[in-house]
Amino acid sequence: MTTTFDRRSLLKLGAAAAAATMLPRTAFAQAASINYWHTFTSQSEFAGLEEVMKLFAAAHPDIKVTQENIPNPEFMAKITSAVVANSRPNVTMVSSERFADLLAMGALTDMTERIASWDRRADFDDKRFDSITKDGKVYGVPGFTFVDWMYYRKDWFDEAGLAPPTTLEELRQAAIKLTDPSKGRFGLGMRGGPGGQNYIINVMAAFGSPVVDATGTIGLNRDKAIEAIDWFSGLLTRDGAVPPSAANDGFRQVIEGFQTGQTAMIWHHTGSYQDVASALKPGVEFATLAMPAGPAARIARLAYAYNTITSDQNADASWEWVKFWGEPDAAVAFLEKTGYFPASSVAAKDERISGNPMYKAAAETLEFGIPQPSFPGYAGWTESVVLPAFQRTLIGQATPEQAVDEMIDGLASATA
Repeated sequence: MTTTFDRRSLLKLGAAAAAATMLPRTAFAQAASINYWHTFTSQSEFAGLEEVMKLFAAAHPDIKVTQENIPNPEFMAKITSAVVANSRPNVTMVSSERFADLLAMGALTDMTERIASWDRRADFDDKRFDSITKDGKVYGVPGFTFVDWMYYRKDWFDEAGLAPPTTLEELRQAAIKLTDPSKGRFGLGMRGGPGGQNYIINVMAAFGSPVVDATGTIGLNRDKAIEAIDWFSGLLTRDGAVPPSAANDGFRQVIEGFQTGQTAMIWHHTGSYQDVASALKPGVEFATLAMPAGPAARIARLAYAYNTITSDQNADASWEWVKFWGEPDAAVAFLEKTGYFPASSVAAKDERISGNPMYKAAAETLEFGIPQPSFPGYAGWTESVVLPAFQRTLIGQATPEQAVDEMIDGLASATA
């Protein structure tokens, strides 16, 4: 991947590097080398990682970081193999929904004491650590936050005289009105392919069937889940308001569909902001919106990506890399390339964030957003049962009732 910089970018990079040299350095007897596994895939994510690595190298020239991308669909299999073979990486990026599985297999290191004595600990609300804590032990530091929201074509809505949707039914009606197959336009870009399982879970929760209820009980309300799957799949099968390719559409297809004028709305999170803004003019051609409310609840996730130490080898150097993501300069530099929100409260108050009206929807979501469900077997169940069952409803091979029954049976097996 080739990165080009104009004069202003180079000046900014130089200033950032200079600032980084003022951060505390940790001296090692000899140069340390660590490897970092992550699931970044987009160009903007790699650009953000590159900026953080440059700042870190300036602050810690005695530590070499080698990054390795592990695609999401392959992540659990690869980390499991690494644990079994005792060839695990030094540091791993862990999504909150995978925490329980990784802890159960012994892949994570207890970082409680390091975090408690960290001089940046007060920059983070205690809730930021809930999804990486078990029995009072903390296993990672939040690197950034995925804040769920939606994008919509403001110019299309204005032209049609439509108000931005605040409920799922309003979204459905807007999607139908903005669909025009003769122009290759559809109201909603549905991620029914890789990665789409999270939206299925969210829609079921919005209709009154959370997979983990307020008491911590794991299960699905069959009737509410069927209602949800019928509504969601019906956007394609009855309304024709999503692209026919929905069952196979992953991140890239959904984003490109919105960028190129194929779809009027998409659901994602703040991490795709720079990708969208690279093709459409913010506030003119597109705008952002908090996730609409369902019949039973308004569901949006605050999913933290944590950096965790996964090997005892070079643990001190690994800790320097993990905690560096909590430095405000690193957090803001990463956001400027990706749109990913800082997990640090101090960094989130930076004027470059608080002064941008396009982030208003994310700030609103911070008030009601909730973490992803997390329990042993959850990730595998959503990927291997929930998503395929839903896909079959999209292509007419299963009814919503059959799909939900398959999900319920699969959940029983996953949690047995």
